[in-house]
Formats: sequence, structure tokens, C-alpha cells
Amino acid sequence: MMSCIFCQIANQEIKAELTYQDHLVVAFKDLAPQAPVHQLIIPRLHIKTLNDLKQEESSLIGHMVYIAQQLASENKLTDRGYRIVSNCNSEGGQNVFHIHLHLLGGRQMNWPPG
Repeated sequence: MMSCIFCQIANQEIKAELTYQDHLVVAFKDLAPQAPVHQLIIPRLHIKTLNDLKQEESSLIGHMVYIAQQLASENKLTDRGYRIVSNCNSEGGQNVFHIHLHLLGGRQMNWPPG
């Protein structure tokens, strides 16, 4: 879906500060960070919401979480702690309709998140 900003970032049609990429996912720094470390991990495959995830795509989520853990390690967050967030649909806080994970860290996270 070419009108999707995350698809355009994954295809390098829009510049982003990439922190990781492979044949399945792309990670980049969030433009409006909510923590000292705030990166987004997106699949190259356009999947609108978690509700649209198919069984055969479920391993993709595991890969995304693994990459988030690797990025947390690179940013020295593993001992301090970090948060991985995925929002689904409008009331869940999703505002870009392409599944993604937020990796947040470098400060104390509060609960409940809001």
C-alpha cells in the first residue's frame, strides 16, 4: 500500500533514521520520541492492524520482538528495563495503520500507561 507512510519508509521512499533493517523488518527512530530511546519496528509487509494478522504471518511478530530486544541491548537497556508497545485501532492508540512495535526506554516507565 503505497499511501502508507510506513510502507514508504520501508521502501526508502521517505527518509528516516534507520537503526536496523533486514528482509522482514525495518527499525527507525520515532520523530516524536516519548523516551530517550524510542524506536519503531515495522514489518516490510503491509498489515493494517493486529486484527488483520494471519496465522502464516504470526512468526513475523516474534521476529519483530526479537529485533526490539536486540535494539534494547544495543542501547544498553536490557539491565535497566524497557517497554515494547503495540497499539491496535483508534481507541488502542494506533494512528498509523501498519502494524508496528514501539521500543521505549532510557527513563522510568509509569503504570498504568494511560
